[in-house]
Amino acid sequence: MSQREWVNAAIRKIEADFNRSADTHLIPLALPGFPGIDVYFKDESSHPTGSLKHRLARSLFLYALANGWLREGRPVIEASSGSTAVSEAYFARLLGLPFIAVIPASTSPEKIAAIEFHGGRCHLVERACDLNSASEQLARETGGHFMDQFTYAERATDWRANNNIAESIFKQMAEEPHPVPEWIVCSPGTGGTAATLGRYVRYRRHDTRILCADPEVSVFYDGYCGALAGDAEARQLQITGGSRIEGIGRPRVEASFIPSCVDGMVKVPDDLSLAAMRYVSARLGRRVGGSTGTNFVGVLQVAGQMRQAGRGGSIVTILCDAGERYAHSYYNPAWYPERGIDVAASDAAIAAAVAGHGLPDLPCAWLE
Repeated sequence: MSQREWVNAAIRKIEADFNRSADTHLIPLALPGFPGIDVYFKDESSHPTGSLKHRLARSLFLYALANGWLREGRPVIEASSGSTAVSEAYFARLLGLPFIAVIPASTSPEKIAAIEFHGGRCHLVERACDLNSASEQLARETGGHFMDQFTYAERATDWRANNNIAESIFKQMAEEPHPVPEWIVCSPGTGGTAATLGRYVRYRRHDTRILCADPEVSVFYDGYCGALAGDAEARQLQITGGSRIEGIGRPRVEASFIPSCVDGMVKVPDDLSLAAMRYVSARLGRRVGGSTGTNFVGVLQVAGQMRQAGRGGSIVTILCDAGERYAHSYYNPAWYPERGIDVAASDAAIAAAVAGHGLPDLPCAWLE
């Protein structure tokens, strides 16, 4: 089979897989302290690989195939905090390609098991800042292709339409009381989702604004503030350490993070993210991941601003993945005291915020 024939067959397999898949649900959640403000969760955990990253992985594979970067029998390598690797392992197996996930040693055992279930192999590194260099080295050694989600996430997705997450949200909101959301809240891992959402709402001329909720150990918020101030070095900012909220936050400002696509950012302490995760899980009757909690704190932030301004409307956020992947950590009571996290105090803070009494003061920055 020629390379062109193999690429044609590979794209056909991915498109057939897409045709077999249904869209993800949009779940309403009432906030007692915010009458007139409707909140919805876009439930990306219902994808075949269980997370928002399924969309990204599909787009990255199609982008790499269309560019001629993937070859029959050659390995695919990805740097990931876990969920993207799970989804890319799925698509690599669909195409019969070896897959190597370069992931932090702290990645949850459940995510490692999911990568291996889909036929992937895990290469663990101690420091999150070393993921890319380790991936590049493996690609050189194996003759494979480094997918590099942190560079290509914002350009691999067709932001104009093609059932991207933004188009899906607006179609599903069409019959709701406030069909055009005041805000869509997401959290940055690569920055690709924020870029897709921001570009789509501008392209379609919606008044919707995009809020990014950044976790505690991450540099995106500082990079955003620097960009707003016109600091030419803002994209070079780096920190040490990795985020405790798996799947989001980065020690460097990634190429796919486009500050001008985002209307505001909020910096969320980990204890509030995880308290919000527990609150949402209790309200929905099923476990969600920590990044969903970070998003929900962002929802409470903009809901408070809307109420203060006397505005009603809708807010949409993303349920990124299910909580079963974090049974050993976020849903293990012993995990919290080992890290000095006061569960009772943070749960009380979220309960007060949901009741309309306000969040603790959080660092925020706004495009306009």
